[in-house]
Amino acid sequence: MAEPTLAAVFGANATQDANTLTISKADLTGLTASANNTAESLLVAIILQAKLSLNATNFDSNIDQSIVVDTGYTSFITRGTDNTGYRTDQLTVSLSKVDTNSTINPDNY
Repeated sequence: MAEPTLAAVFGANATQDANTLTISKADLTGLTASANNTAESLLVAIILQAKLSLNATNFDSNIDQSIVVDTGYTSFITRGTDNTGYRTDQLTVSLSKVDTNSTINPDNY
């Protein structure tokens, strides 16, 4: 098989050139696009979009796929001085490469 495509990972209208990556907000899973989306909401939407194609099933069948995005476990915590209850949802991003005992380098994936 082949490396996952930009469209598969970031949405149908994703493009890149030597200096920029352009992702259409309309392509991102679950995001209500606005001029004021938070950085965190955009990151979550990108991860959820990537999860559609960078899943364990595709990873197992495609030796060229190096990343798996999977759902972890939901838990509940309290935060702050008033102990407000929060739901914590996990999304796990696993990076796989041939073992060279090096640190994480984006150019390896």
